[in-house]
Amino acid sequence: MGRIRVGTSGWVYPPWRGVFYPPGLAQKRELEHLSRQVTSVEINGSFYSLQRPSSYRKWAAQTPDDFVFSLKGGRFITHLKRLRDSADTLANFFASGVLALGPKLGPVLWQLPPTLRFDPALLDEFLGELPRTTTAAAELAARHDERVDPAWTTTDLDRPVRHALEVRHPSFVDPRFPELLRAHGVAVVVADSAGRFPLVEDVTADFVYVRLHGADELYVSGYTDEGLDRWAAKVRAWSAAADVFVYFDNDAKVMAPRDAIALLARVEQPPRRVAHTIR
Repeated sequence: MGRIRVGTSGWVYPPWRGVFYPPGLAQKRELEHLSRQVTSVEINGSFYSLQRPSSYRKWAAQTPDDFVFSLKGGRFITHLKRLRDSADTLANFFASGVLALGPKLGPVLWQLPPTLRFDPALLDEFLGELPRTTTAAAELAARHDERVDPAWTTTDLDRPVRHALEVRHPSFVDPRFPELLRAHGVAVVVADSAGRFPLVEDVTADFVYVRLHGADELYVSGYTDEGLDRWAAKVRAWSAAADVFVYFDNDAKVMAPRDAIALLARVEQPPRRVAHTIR
């Protein structure tokens, strides 16, 4: 049986304050509060800009010992460079402090822009550049340039580094796409996007990565009990042979933490006790 982890995409959302986060809770304690009720969080600030080693170390220190972070790869790589000439940009990304998470480093999510079509040769080259262990990531990070200061280029132990790819152009509905991911051991992201982007559910790695953006409207709508039951059944089935990571991205109306806790209660045995009930 694989390990199931459920959480939210990000945690710094002003509308959550006083609704999910208790009134008066200091902002610096919001991650601590959330991490006691879910088992993982997706770091999305790393998508917008390179973070600092001190931030990754702080986040690791604020969470339980068995907590895991996934993190989004930089949009400079995926959206601006569009996966081309990625060796140097990948070095900067991994030097920015990613390895400071230590044993709490989970999968790295690479989200492609909606306009990027399936290009087998380009994708094969990019996936081949990705480090598969923390030792390889540290060696890659050592090649960073002057834009990363301070840098973190060491690892305490050699651990696997997993990667997941979220695609949003219909041209990826192609039998060559999952075959290519299997060849590289990269997971295709199962993304529920209210029908806006293709839903691909192939299992292409030793883990499954799920992003739930909203049942009826992107980033806004929550999931009904019946909808959560359906996703729970899928997660349990996947976990028979693989680890599963699930993140709710429907954060606009404070649905994400509510739905994450509700799904976790359906799939985790024994159910955890939560410290705060969402109003």
